[in-house]
Amino acid sequence: MTELYSLMEEARACRLCAAHLPHGCRPVLRGSPAARLLIVGQAPGARVHATGIPWNDPSGDRLRQWLDMDRERFYDESRIAVLPMGLCFPGTNPKGGDYPPRPECGPLWHPRLRPAFAGVRLMLLIGSYAQAHYLGERRKRTMTDTVAAWRDYAPEFIPLPHPSWRNTAWLRRNPWFEAELVPELRRRVAAL
Repeated sequence: MTELYSLMEEARACRLCAAHLPHGCRPVLRGSPAARLLIVGQAPGARVHATGIPWNDPSGDRLRQWLDMDRERFYDESRIAVLPMGLCFPGTNPKGGDYPPRPECGPLWHPRLRPAFAGVRLMLLIGSYAQAHYLGERRKRTMTDTVAAWRDYAPEFIPLPHPSWRNTAWLRRNPWFEAELVPELRRRVAAL
């Protein structure tokens, strides 16, 4: 138990990417050794950076909707851990959206932190960065193909698209996601 909290404290003090982060370092992660669900996303957005609370934005609202979970249950660290591929907000791309997570972050922190979340029984891999890191060669050609093949990654992983409102068109083009995957996601999460 102490190992995880010590590692999390060390991660929260990380300044490795400081020179590349226009808004400064504010690593955002949470959880406990008892957490059974680990959510691996891309990187905190501007609102999350401002509050220090993961998924505290419209993307988090949509994710909680997919999970059929209220904020109180979602933020119960004894149940749910959050470990993004990039711990800090990478800044906003002038072309739209945020920059990708810093490439140094995931390889540095995930191999150290993931094993310390000993109670994890299911990992949600949100977006292509999380899927690339955890699925490696097993992922499909595109993020859509990877998510469509979600059954191939059971029981350890469920790959998901990013719940950003920018992906509303993706959801419309892929009705199978809400018809097939979301009910199974809810069932699996509730069973934890």
